[in-house]
Amino acid sequence: MFLNTHSFFSFRYGVMHPKSLLQEAQRLGLTSLALTDINNTSGCMNFLRLAPDYGIRPLIGVDFRNGIQQQFVAIAQNNEGFREINNYLSPLLHAKTKVPAVAPAFQHVFVIYPFSSQRAYSLRENEYIGVNPRDVLKIPFSKSKDQIHNMVVMQSGSFRHQLDFNIHRLLRAIDNNTLLSKLPKSEQASVDDQLLSEEQLTACFKDYPQLIQNTQKILDSCSVNFEFGTEHPHKNIQSYNASPTQDIQHLRRLCLQGMPYRFAQPSIKIYRRLALELDIIQKKGFVSYFLVNWDILKYARSKGYFYVGRGSGANSVVAYLLRITDVDPIELDLYFERFINLYRTNPPDFDIDFSWRDREDVIRYIFERFGAERVCLIATYSTFKFKAIVRELGKVFGLPPHEIDKISDSPAQPSDHITQLILKYATHMDEIPSHLSVHAGGIIISEKPIHSYTATSLPPKGFPITHFDMVVAEDIGLYKFDILSQRGLEKIKDAIAIVRVNRPNAPTIDIHDTKRFFEDEKIKHLLRNGQAIGCFYVESPAMRMLLKKLKADTYLGLVAASSVIRPGVAKSGMMREYILRFRMPEKRSEAHPILAQLMPETFGVMVYQEDVIKVAHYFAGLDLGEADILRRGMSGKFRSRTEFHQVKQKFFHNCIQMGRGEKLTHEVWKQIESFAGYAFAKGHSASYAIESYQSLYLKAHYPLEYMVAVINNGGGFYSRETYIHEARQQGAIIQPPCINTSHQHTHIIGDTIYLGFHVIQQLSLKNAARIISHRTALTAFDSLEQFLETVPIGIEHTKTLIRIGAFRSIEPNKKKLLWKFLFLTNQHKKPNQLYPMFPPQNKKVQLPALFYDKREDIYDELEILHFSLESPFDLVNQRPIDLIIYAHEIAQYKGKIVTMLGYLVTAKRTTTKSGTRMYFGTFLDEKGQFIDTVHFPPVAKQYSFRGQGIYELTGKVVEEFDFLTLEIITMTRSSYANMEDVMKDELLNNR
Repeated sequence: MFLNTHSFFSFRYGVMHPKSLLQEAQRLGLTSLALTDINNTSGCMNFLRLAPDYGIRPLIGVDFRNGIQQQFVAIAQNNEGFREINNYLSPLLHAKTKVPAVAPAFQHVFVIYPFSSQRAYSLRENEYIGVNPRDVLKIPFSKSKDQIHNMVVMQSGSFRHQLDFNIHRLLRAIDNNTLLSKLPKSEQASVDDQLLSEEQLTACFKDYPQLIQNTQKILDSCSVNFEFGTEHPHKNIQSYNASPTQDIQHLRRLCLQGMPYRFAQPSIKIYRRLALELDIIQKKGFVSYFLVNWDILKYARSKGYFYVGRGSGANSVVAYLLRITDVDPIELDLYFERFINLYRTNPPDFDIDFSWRDREDVIRYIFERFGAERVCLIATYSTFKFKAIVRELGKVFGLPPHEIDKISDSPAQPSDHITQLILKYATHMDEIPSHLSVHAGGIIISEKPIHSYTATSLPPKGFPITHFDMVVAEDIGLYKFDILSQRGLEKIKDAIAIVRVNRPNAPTIDIHDTKRFFEDEKIKHLLRNGQAIGCFYVESPAMRMLLKKLKADTYLGLVAASSVIRPGVAKSGMMREYILRFRMPEKRSEAHPILAQLMPETFGVMVYQEDVIKVAHYFAGLDLGEADILRRGMSGKFRSRTEFHQVKQKFFHNCIQMGRGEKLTHEVWKQIESFAGYAFAKGHSASYAIESYQSLYLKAHYPLEYMVAVINNGGGFYSRETYIHEARQQGAIIQPPCINTSHQHTHIIGDTIYLGFHVIQQLSLKNAARIISHRTALTAFDSLEQFLETVPIGIEHTKTLIRIGAFRSIEPNKKKLLWKFLFLTNQHKKPNQLYPMFPPQNKKVQLPALFYDKREDIYDELEILHFSLESPFDLVNQRPIDLIIYAHEIAQYKGKIVTMLGYLVTAKRTTTKSGTRMYFGTFLDEKGQFIDTVHFPPVAKQYSFRGQGIYELTGKVVEEFDFLTLEIITMTRSSYANMEDVMKDELLNNR
């Protein structure tokens, strides 16, 4: 009997998961129910999928409102009606316009207007007036009293009990950014908007039986049906060409055309593998999926865009021939069944990375090429996380910021009634959706118009998004194309362009000819020694450590390392075991014979996602489909699904039946469970390794040009300061920003790197462009006076440029220049907007000689750039008396306690198995070499990191697999010489 119910997808209004709504309806004995979320269809598909499990006949629609003011409720009579609703709602959401008071002339939709509005309605055949139980007594006195035959029961079902209503009020207060005590009644629902049993509801309308009959008529007349589950054909674009037959012919032709590019002398093995893959791809109905990806990437290549195809798609020779991926699956013996097999129920999945500058144009092409009515980005649900909701509730209850911080930092110690309330409701509100967001790169291309399945919203980026997430999309057979962005690709692209300019006589670089990189001795040296700062995926402290421990300098070694470094492998203890077996062949015999046979390349250690499938299939006797459900379930997205638990039970049952032994079975399961959701597919690791080799090649042969590209593309794992330091270590001369030589971005001439204006955060792009534009017209600025007369960037920006040394080509003494600037600006002259025909003749300002201390430059750079181009060690106020050693000497002190000075680069927080906090630190010593530190829980608790700066580090030198770390015993932040000391020195020198 409910035609208007809300789930928590009525954002910041509803409180129930669609599943909870169905559970409550079942408890009350309801047999049919309409989900009508406010201006949203996020819950509709899940509601339809789950309803039969609860004996509920589902209806779906939308509650159209302006804010909280209800205009009308629309309920779909059938699938066409649902599309009508989505076609109507979507433009309203895109344009952010108000919902009109009168619904359009829907053909397959029931429309219900609220009786409470007290308007005189002129109703169409499919339109009704919805009466709430609290309005029953008003019927004889209303403007609609003569339209009882067009009235229906419309009790809003938003809550189950008082707790739900309280949460609703808190959500409304958060949405209105107001104190709970000041939340107007007009901005909240009524506490009576609860789900009731049919007996309770019909009792309210016993004097108006026709309303009950009309309501039942609507309930009986609506039926929206979608196919859920993997046994049905997918709903993606069915044919790239005119027919599936033409598609398979087209795909086969493209593969044969791509053969010479990939294989100089293709063997019978390659052709057999190709035939096998094409057969499975056709049987599974994924031919169009490959052709669409090929089309997208053909466009990208035509525009000169760099891209990397990764994920399990790299296991396919078809993908390799179509140039979707650059990984040779034959060479690596990649397991095609990890990607597609006849038992696998979920679709193939290509992750295509583009440069962050190119991705938006690729998405635009997809919308234009395949039709905006069929293409959509996938949404994600931004939810209220516990810490965030604690802060929001603190504001709603009127607490000051310092008290909110205290509760957020120590949630386990409620000190008063308000705190207890905040923590109580934060627990209940954790994971309630707040709003829709955009998936990192998921795009769906549907055979039917996208509004057949969902309404769409339009975020600021300008491309519409669905109202459901990728899990729901897969449930209905809409499988995503992943179009992602990555800064590493732009670094490679820019570096090649910079090399062409700075080294015009250098040989042409074919960055896709990666096989020759595998034997490059310079690259091998970088890998073995962990000297890959700036290089994709291999530059982090953890990866530097792993590479040095493994001494891995081969392609296959890097492929394995790319997955071994993932959190799950380390958590399972198998990363250490892998290192042991990699370095000590005698340890390999400790692997279980079956596991060693399944994974000889990794010595019986599960490293890749394929290993989960292999172990589940061969070790536990699961079929390939069940094995893949197990792998997917480990990711967390499907862990709660019934099918996952069934497969888990079968895993243990089969292992016992096969005589594996309970202890071994639990040990293998523990390995699977701890890392399967984090490990990479081998093809994915191989794709990452290819990009790593591309960046390593450039770092090895063109280190300065490559570091310029890294600096210009927002860096990577480290801050910009670290990459500038690395460029200096590679022999570059670093020049700070200069008004006469700098461009917007950093550039290089010979071995000199000129930092661009982009490193000065306070200087806007517009003002940087003005400097460059006026400089181009004048050839160069020859005086401060000329700059002030010519460039209209404002006093503060000019002062910033002087302090950073950007006028050194005019006057190297910036203190002298600041005094001159002060004198000139006091004349209140405004800069000319046009280039002067005759440069003004300003009076020359004569100043006495002024003392200069380079420490002032460091402080200016720290304030303006947030890092120093000079050595920060020059600021240390007092050096420690104890013996100080440098990083290059540390090997001489194994097992001994030493003291070092280190400039903090980064610190990684982690937790032990018992949940206590510890850290791994990365520092630079005064000679620019890395110091790696370990801070165990007792030390981490006593000696904390206190931000950027130089630290005195005392600890024990420990070696593991040739990798040296300093296990910290004490750590203190060194004090810097303050500006008062600098000024005293200046006064003494000026005397």
